Amino acid sequence: MLRLDYLSCVLTITSTILVGRRCWEGWLLATVNSVIMCVIGFKTAQLGFIPANVFCIAISVINLRTWRRVPEPSSLSS
Repeated sequence: MLRLDYLSCVLTITSTILVGRRCWEGWLLATVNSVIMCVIGFKTAQLGFIPANVFCIAISVINLRTWRRVPEPSSLSS
């Protein structure tokens, strides 16, 4: 049987390392981890996990979109 708590632990550590290295995949893993946390909260009747992690999903999506956006060329000429 798949242990979601262990999977979430690994995803938390991995996503934190990737975000620290400025890799956009870290935000993607953080989003997946938040979905898993919602499932854990629902299965264990700890419903407080669900709104907190839905918020984290929204923040991760916003941050991922921001990081993936192509930077505009600088208008300053040297």
